[in-house]
Amino acid sequence: MKLKKLVIGTIAAAMSFQALSWGQIGHRVTGAIAEQYLTPQAQLAIEQLLVNEDLAEASTYADEMRADPSEFWQKTANPWHYVDVYAGKTYSDVAPPPEGNAVTALELFTNQLKSKQTSIAKKQLALRFIVHIIGDLHQPFHAGNGLDRGGNDVKLKFFWEDSNLHRVWDSGLIDRQQLSYTEWSNILSRKISEQQIQDWKELDPKVWIAESAKLRATLYPEKDKLSWDYQFQNLPIVKQRLQMAGVRIAAYLNSVFE
Repeated sequence: MKLKKLVIGTIAAAMSFQALSWGQIGHRVTGAIAEQYLTPQAQLAIEQLLVNEDLAEASTYADEMRADPSEFWQKTANPWHYVDVYAGKTYSDVAPPPEGNAVTALELFTNQLKSKQTSIAKKQLALRFIVHIIGDLHQPFHAGNGLDRGGNDVKLKFFWEDSNLHRVWDSGLIDRQQLSYTEWSNILSRKISEQQIQDWKELDPKVWIAESAKLRATLYPEKDKLSWDYQFQNLPIVKQRLQMAGVRIAAYLNSVFE
């Protein structure tokens, strides 16, 4: 019976909206960038909650736990990594689904993190999820069009290997550069200007979603074999979305712990 439940859970996860989000390297980059822009108050609060764990490590927790066969991770938390924004619509045009999505989860975990009644364990989970969700919403295909599971159904070859459009944006474009997350974060952090930091301190997830949905509509390729030209055209977008996510994770947590 336990084996049967585990198999069912594994199948359900495989059939979900997406496999991962930004990939481990991408999420860790956003967490590492965010660390540099935390206020002293936020930094202290995070250190007290996540003992010996930085935001880079915390950022991947919500994906790593998706292998857990429990109902919470296989069913309840599964929709919290994305939103659907149909073409010609905004997020505000459509009510959240009954099971929730990334925005409703962000609201839930933000309230838990602020509440004095929340247990330490729940605050830890809330913090890890907040870091992860903000990163997710900056990946263009996590604002899906509601038709192709965020690009997962768009099958293609990426540098001559079988893949799909969602995976290309989660990890393919990033992993092709053969950089560690610390190398990525160091390179990208050096190129964030003071003006960009001010311009990007947007705390409304609806704005992040609108940006991702607008980008998403331009990222569908005309052919099903992608390599150097697609990478050349879109790697700058990947870099900026990682930078923006990092700055906004910090700004959001600074606001929460203000």
